[in-house]
Amino acid sequence: MASTKPVLIRPVYQYNLQQEFNMIRSALQFYKYVSIDTEFPGTVFRPRTEKLEKHHYLSPADTYLFMKINVESTKIIQLGLTLSDSQGNLPDFNTSCSYIWEFNFKDFDINKDLYNTESMELLRKQGIDFEKNKRDGVNSDAFASYFVGSGLVCTESRLTWLTFHSAYDFGYLLKILTRVKLPCDLNAFVECVRRWFGVRVYDMKQMMSYCQMYGGLERIAKDLEVDRVAGKSHQAGSDSLLIMQTFMKFKDRFFGGGEVNVLNEFAACKLYGFEVMS
Repeated sequence: MASTKPVLIRPVYQYNLQQEFNMIRSALQFYKYVSIDTEFPGTVFRPRTEKLEKHHYLSPADTYLFMKINVESTKIIQLGLTLSDSQGNLPDFNTSCSYIWEFNFKDFDINKDLYNTESMELLRKQGIDFEKNKRDGVNSDAFASYFVGSGLVCTESRLTWLTFHSAYDFGYLLKILTRVKLPCDLNAFVECVRRWFGVRVYDMKQMMSYCQMYGGLERIAKDLEVDRVAGKSHQAGSDSLLIMQTFMKFKDRFFGGGEVNVLNEFAACKLYGFEVMS
C-alpha cells in the first residue's frame, strides 16, 4: 500500500538546481517509475481547415509535424517530475513528507516570445509567475547537463516513464537535451524517444481507450477516484503527480497491480496521436 504522507512540491530554480538533482539522483536507486508533465505557451500553429482543427483528424505523420513546428517555435515554461516505486510510494528522504519536483525555466520571455493568448491567461490564473521564472528560472543548458548526469536517461531502460498525451512533453525534453531541431519525420522521432528514454514509456491517453476510458487527465483521475493531493491543475509538478497516482490506480484496476512488465506489449513507447507509426 502506498504511503499516506503529505506530498510537497519542491520548486526548482537556477539557485537550487544542483541540490535538487542530487536528491533526484539518490532517489533513483529506489524509485524506478518516473512521471513527467510540461507547461508550455500553447499551440501557436494549427491546421488551417476547419475539418483539421481537431488533431484526431490528422494522420500521425501530420500530427507530428504540427507538434514539431510548435515545439521548435516556442519555449518550455515548466517541467514536473514525480518518482515512485511500483506500489506508488514517493521519495521521503526519511522525513514526514513525500516530495515531487517542479522545474521553472527562464527560457520563456512573455514580452518577446510566441505564445497562445488563452494558454497564457490560464497559466497565469493557475499561479505561474512568469516574471520570477525569467529572473530566477532554470537555464535549459544547465538543466540538460544535470538531467543527463542524474541517471534519468540513456540507462538501458531501467526506468519506467509514465505520461499523459505526451508528444509535446518529449518534444520539449528532446529539444533541450539535444540542442538541435527535432527529427524530420515521426519514425525518427519515436526512435529518438526510445534511444533517450528506453522502451518502457507509457502514454495513458493512448492506453485508456483500450479499456473504454476517455477524456482528459482530470476526467480519467475522477473516474478512477484519484484526488489531486498537491498543487493545482496546469502546474507541471501537480500534474506529474496526478499522472503517477492515476497510472498506479489504472494498473491495479485493469492489470492486477504489481510490476509494469505485463503492460509492455500493450502500450510501451506508443504516444497518443502517433499510434500507427510507433
